Amino acid sequence: MIGKKNVVFGFIFLVFTAALGPLMVRMYTTIGEAMAEKQTTVGRLQQLQASNFEEDLEALSADKIAKANTAGILTLNKLVNNQFEIDLIKGGPHTHGNLEALLNIIVGIALCFIGVSARFKQLLSWMFIAGTLLHSGMLYLGRVLHLNWAETVLNTGIGPVLILLGLLLMGVAAARGFDARLVRD
Repeated sequence: MIGKKNVVFGFIFLVFTAALGPLMVRMYTTIGEAMAEKQTTVGRLQQLQASNFEEDLEALSADKIAKANTAGILTLNKLVNNQFEIDLIKGGPHTHGNLEALLNIIVGIALCFIGVSARFKQLLSWMFIAGTLLHSGMLYLGRVLHLNWAETVLNTGIGPVLILLGLLLMGVAAARGFDARLVRD
């Protein structure tokens, strides 16, 4: 059964990419801290603005206003940076990895019902595994583990091309040899 390796690979890869969920949940604690800090500094700025930039019945100097404003900007920036880190994982390796893992499982099962040459089925099977590793695998290594070489491989675009070509060829294979019964390879 040529598709077996895709099913096995898909489930194992799904474990790794799904495990990013708890990692992102842990990262949200830093967002909570950054949000609380932002509320404090921006709240102070709002209060100063509402009181015509007076504090303790005295007008604030331009220097003190600038320092309060800078603190507000820096805490906003900290919040945005924390959210960016989560979005980078969520929108890349987590989402694409889960999708491509499930795609491998589906392809592996579908290959069990397609009666075409064993060579063609092997080609299809390996295209999906290689495409997944070269796309969401590189996203995982580059964006979660911060390995720069993985981002370089990812930028070639070969992973998504392999997956799209594999989908097209799976359609051709299904049109030629889809059967309602298991096919022996």
